[in-house]
Amino acid sequence: MNTGKQLAVAKMRAAGVGATAIAIFADYWDQLASGATGVIPEASISPMATPDTITNLDSATPQDREALSRTAIIKLNGGLGTSMGLDKAKTLLPVRDGLTFLDIIVRQVQWARQQYDIKLPLVFLHSFSTRADVLEALEAYPDLTVDDLPLDMMQSEEPKLLRSDLTPVSWPANPVLEWCPPGHGDLYPTLLDSGILDALIDAGFQYASVSNSDNLGAAPSPALAGWFARTGAPFATEITRRTPMDVKGGHIAVRRSDGRLILRESAQTLPGEMTYFTDPAIHPYAHCNNLWFDLAALRAKLDATSGVLKLPLIRNAKVVDPADPASPPVFQIESAMGAAIESFEGATAIAVPRSRFLPVKTTNELTLLRSDVFEFGEDFIPRATVSPLPVITLSPAYSTISAYEQRIPYPMFLRGTRTFTVDGDWSFGTTVRVIGDVHLPDDGGAIRGGSVLSG
Repeated sequence: MNTGKQLAVAKMRAAGVGATAIAIFADYWDQLASGATGVIPEASISPMATPDTITNLDSATPQDREALSRTAIIKLNGGLGTSMGLDKAKTLLPVRDGLTFLDIIVRQVQWARQQYDIKLPLVFLHSFSTRADVLEALEAYPDLTVDDLPLDMMQSEEPKLLRSDLTPVSWPANPVLEWCPPGHGDLYPTLLDSGILDALIDAGFQYASVSNSDNLGAAPSPALAGWFARTGAPFATEITRRTPMDVKGGHIAVRRSDGRLILRESAQTLPGEMTYFTDPAIHPYAHCNNLWFDLAALRAKLDATSGVLKLPLIRNAKVVDPADPASPPVFQIESAMGAAIESFEGATAIAVPRSRFLPVKTTNELTLLRSDVFEFGEDFIPRATVSPLPVITLSPAYSTISAYEQRIPYPMFLRGTRTFTVDGDWSFGTTVRVIGDVHLPDDGGAIRGGSVLSG
């Protein structure tokens, strides 16, 4: 075994990382050492044909309900929200009426349990950075667990590798920074190594519905559960029509060499081909990162591959300390859980309404979600009151939550907005209404409460 690989594997074993996750990392290390970049050239793919489409998410036939009764809900909850300056789980951020992302997720599940008289287990995939705080917050919901099923599982971790020789980096100033998460493709080995995959199967559950915890649109859905059950497919992913807010997100395409559906992320695209990647006329659907899979089919695939699905490599070039650009250059090896679509014969995709895809990655999206553009029903699902959604673009002055909430402490009224662009450092009072296309220049200032911004 190569020295760099040996050192990295030994470091992971000493940290107690699971055997399957280590085997996957070792395979990626070999790919990296051979010069693999994970890039998917435009010439190697074709746009996906017109997918199945569902328009009525409110359907709940007896067959739909029965399918949902055999479904487990899995939420990816490992993100710290560092892009917004947070040092705790993003799901602990308030969204509406004092309720956090976490509160709303739990209440969506509780509502579906009561409405459809089903068990509907909820399982969180945590990171080492988010688990303690989130489990403490979940103590407010003592009836959340189902039978003896675990409420959460822990994402693994892997060493950052020096770009120079692919050995694990050493950073005594802050050893925590020597490690990185392996991306949400780690879901599959974690389900296996934690025993949760077998526990769900043994408890009689057949399907899993997986989504990011910052996407409150991906609530439990009888209509989608029923659709997935009727397809008989082992794996499916949700896609939706692209808007200007998400042209840089991943998309599904067809690999020319074998006709398989694949996921391509921006990090897997050549810089000179980003024009194709972001063009909705070529790739019109955004990947929602909402997945459905058959639990038994996943178990069989993991058995056949010794737990190593060989998801496409994502090689991220970074520095060991994000706050210090002069710190050693490293590679972080990642994989995307949606990339497993190419691992299953018969995998498929379904086009869903935009309401299923409401990710909050920046304060731009948070502004929309907190505004009157969305209303929350008794099922705690946010529903847009206008279409298309307004496009919000805030300056770097609003990039962190602390700075944002000093400047925009109240929900804004954006229902009549098409575009709202803020270039400078502006603060806003209560009940500020924005109409049409509004652009605030970079000189900054204060917008008093009750103001109407138009044109």
